[in-house]
Order: sequence, then C-alpha cells, then structure tokens
Amino acid sequence: MKVLIKNGRVVDPASGRDERGDIAIAAGRIVAIGRVAADFTPNRSIDASGLVVAPGLVDLAARLREPGHEHEGMLESEMAAAMAGGVTSLVCPPDTDPPLDEPGLVEMLKFRARNLNQARLYPLGALTRELKGEALTEMAELTEAGCVGFSQAEAAVRDTLVLQRALAYASTFGYAVWLRPNDPWLGNGVAAKGPLATRMGLAGVPAIAETIALATLFELVRDTRARVHLCRLSSAAGVALVRAAKAEGLPVSCDVSVNNLHLIDVDIGYFNAAMRVTPPLRQQRDRDALRAGLADGTIDALVSDHTPVDEDAKNLPFAEAEPGATGLELLLSLALKWGADSGLSLAQTLATVTQRPVAVLGESLGSLGSSTGRLVEGGVADLCLFDPSIEWRADPDTLVSQGKHTPFAYASTGMALVGRVQLTLVAGSVAHDSRPR
Repeated sequence: MKVLIKNGRVVDPASGRDERGDIAIAAGRIVAIGRVAADFTPNRSIDASGLVVAPGLVDLAARLREPGHEHEGMLESEMAAAMAGGVTSLVCPPDTDPPLDEPGLVEMLKFRARNLNQARLYPLGALTRELKGEALTEMAELTEAGCVGFSQAEAAVRDTLVLQRALAYASTFGYAVWLRPNDPWLGNGVAAKGPLATRMGLAGVPAIAETIALATLFELVRDTRARVHLCRLSSAAGVALVRAAKAEGLPVSCDVSVNNLHLIDVDIGYFNAAMRVTPPLRQQRDRDALRAGLADGTIDALVSDHTPVDEDAKNLPFAEAEPGATGLELLLSLALKWGADSGLSLAQTLATVTQRPVAVLGESLGSLGSSTGRLVEGGVADLCLFDPSIEWRADPDTLVSQGKHTPFAYASTGMALVGRVQLTLVAGSVAHDSRPR
C-alpha cells in the first residue's frame, strides 16, 4: 500500500522540521519527506491542506481496562479512542484483574492488541506478584513476553527492603522501574490537603506524601543505580526534588498528567466527582510549577492518565467515587492549550507527547525506537494529522471511549478545546478518519 500525504505542514520535533511538504509512504514506512519523486504512484492520496502532519502521539499512561474491568472499558473501544486522539503508541500499567504478573497474560494482551491493527501497545509488568508488594515477579520472563518496564501502578511497596531488592535486580539487568511517588500512610486521602479540603470535609493528601516517597526513592537509586520513571508528579516541592536529582545525575525521569497540568483543587466545585483523579488536584502554585517543569524539561513527558470509569462508579459522593478520567482523545488538545499558554512553539509542545516520551522508553522499544515519535525517512509510518484551528467540546457524546467522564467536560468547565485529530495512520494504514465525507 502506497500513500501520499500532500500539502501538509510537516512538524517533527526530533529533527526540528517545520515546513510545508509531502510525505510518501510505502510498505508501512516513510520513504520520502518534503519532495517526493515524480515516479511515486500512490494507491491513496490524502490532501492535508490546513492540517499539521506530526508523528503519532506516544502516551505513557493509558489504562485499557482489559482484562477484568470490561464494564469500564474494552480493548476495542479504548484503542479506537487512542486512534481518535492520534495516539499510535501507548503504555498500559499492570493493574488489570488479574494483574500483569505472568508472561501468559502479557502475551494475550499484546496478541489481542496486535490483531486490532491500531495503536502499538507497550505493557508494564507487575513489579511484585499480584501487586502485593511482597514477592518479586519473574522480570526476565515478563520482559521476554513484551513488558517495557515494571510498575506497581497505584499499589505501594510498603517494605523498603523489598523495594531495594527490586531496584537492585532491575539495575543488574537494565530494566526500568515505574513508580508513583506516594507515601502509603500519608497518601490515602481523596483531595489535596489545604483550606479547600478542610472546608469541604474531605480527607487531605499532603504534598509531603509525594516528597517523602521521592526522598526514599532517590536514596535507593543512589544505592542501586536503577533506572526509575516517576509517574504523575503533582506538587511544586516534588518538581524541585526531581530537578535536583537530575542535576546530580541520577537516572530518573518523570511525567505529569493533563489533569494536574491544567486543573487545581478549586475546580472540584460542589463535589464534582469527575474531578476525582489520582493524584489529587493541588493548589495553583503546584500547577504553575508543573507547567514550568514540563516546559524546561525537568518533567519529561505529558500523559493522558486515561482511566475510563463507568457511570455507577462516578455517580457517588466525591469521597466514594472511583478516581479516574477519560483522556486519550483530549491529550493533543490539552497539550496544545498548555503550549499556547506557555508561549512555546508547536514543535516544542508536540515534543512532550512524541519525542520526549520515546526517550523515556529508551531501548525497551527495540527496533522501533529509532523512528517512533518522529518523522524520518525509512522509519515506521505512524502519523497524526490534526487541524490546529478546530474548536470542540469534550462532551460525552463526542468521546469514542467507553468512559464518558472527564474533568474537562464543557458542562463542568466551560472550556472549549482547540485542535482535533482528523486522521491517524499506523504503519502506513489509515486507522482513523474523522474528516467530513
């Protein structure tokens, strides 16, 4: 299959390319960028006039809800949501039911995802059996099955000795460990500790729940030299600690969710359960620090933290509602909003959801690592074509995901989103096309 994309604005953060041109695709690979040979005869031509042609987005945190939570999301529905959001590669945490602690479960999930011919799925394996934080999993076998790293998702490893041994083992074999910094004893609340949580009678999560966990992790990294990715930073103090750790040369990276990048605790309003997310929405000074940290590279990547939740689990009092929100389809628009607010170029903005997440994944991508998240001749043809001028609303009837709850719903925030994906290509094949017929 030969595809010719014509007259688009080609933006590739990895190379600094930002120019109008064509892209020729053959056999799932990009064969030419800019000028295309006159003898190239495509089977399909796509007029990208008025559209930005960018690398497919890479999301480091997306729950697909299979296996075990099919009432909240199906692999088919959430992969379709990824395509609608221009996300061609995604990482899923291991907190399925059962958890991804056995090679057979990982292989089954990857097999099902591969048969859909949509987004490329990179699962994280469970760091401990059943995510109980006690006995380590067979990391070597899980890596052979396709895991790109190991995580506890939201489950804590309370025993520091177990965590030290896990990091030491991972360091020995070059595995990455993905952990959310959250002290299990201090971090059990439902909202950020502060005046608002106090007035609303909600159990608070102090910022020190994050910083204490970070301090412990950094000491363990100094001891083991393990490569650690910190998931979903949420506080200004946490950003400062990560900045210092990176300056020291510790092998750490981190990400922030679109929720914490844009929203603060007062957005909870009158106990709006759609705002019940993990980590909790913090104060404005924290949000400002997160936005600055993402801009200056302290924070490596922006993630959707896509966690579809069904109606019954959200239609409960705030403290009892299940945390989570739909985000795959909003990732691009919310990245563009942050970039515009921060005065960044389009390439700088897109880097946080393309090139920089790929750098976090590193060698775990294997042969795809050299071309995922970038546009390069000879590289895999995973592309996202979007209209940066389209204004739209994140209403339930506009979302493809099975989960319809998002804190960015227009009814809650009055926020219109700008920029929407029109086409998504995976390995040179059109997997999503929302253009008017």
